[in-house]
Amino acid sequence: MVRCSNNLVGILNIVTLFLSIPIIAGGIWLSKQGNTECARFLDKPVIAIGVFILLVSIAGIVGSCCRVSWLMWVYLLVMFLLIVLLFCFTIFAFVVTNKGAGEAISGKGYKEYRLGDYSNWLQKRVNKNWGKISSCLADSKICQSLIEDVSTPVDDFYRKHLSALQSGCCKPSNDCNFQYVSPTNWIGNSTSSAINTDCATWNNDSSKLCYGCESCKAGLLDNIKTEWKKVAVINIIFLVFLIIVYSVGCCAFRNNTEDNSWKRYP
Repeated sequence: MVRCSNNLVGILNIVTLFLSIPIIAGGIWLSKQGNTECARFLDKPVIAIGVFILLVSIAGIVGSCCRVSWLMWVYLLVMFLLIVLLFCFTIFAFVVTNKGAGEAISGKGYKEYRLGDYSNWLQKRVNKNWGKISSCLADSKICQSLIEDVSTPVDDFYRKHLSALQSGCCKPSNDCNFQYVSPTNWIGNSTSSAINTDCATWNNDSSKLCYGCESCKAGLLDNIKTEWKKVAVINIIFLVFLIIVYSVGCCAFRNNTEDNSWKRYP
């Protein structure tokens, strides 16, 4: 007798099985071809995710299509734990990204970002790993367009709409009152460091700029906040999908149990 739920679980897991192959291939490519430490840092997590999806998919296919009850039970257990973890992460993401926002500056097209405005948990994580993060930001060339734009008049620069990372990492804080030369070249003054510690950290060297500034960390956190909220919304959709797959999987597991009982007691 054909079991619709078993076939549906099998089909869904065949799809995820094929999806896991490019994920694993992408991780291997990063490990071999990554030009920076930041790119190579992602290879192991990507490969691990791909292998996890591959193994779970195989368990789902064999468990549902070959009526292997114990493997189907393992598959459902993993799915249940995944649903719980995804639900917890989604709630956590909304909580830690609820605090903090850029400060609008009168007469400026960009905003200023202050580290203390953001979640304490995020601040601790960023401060702990800032050495590697700042190196990755420098490698990503987020300030390159401003470095190359040496002829922009000061009024045009102030009207620019900069990203959170560009505002925090590529220019000095508005508190410093530095004299503008170009977007990444400013003339400092002796009293500015007393107003904001970032003023003393600023460096016109294109490889340093404000990558060591608190405002750069704040800009990163604002970027993380935006991205995590997007991820949380996607997680909700994925969570609904997983719950549906889990429900169908439970039906398939019940079918396996009934079939095995029928064979045991003819």
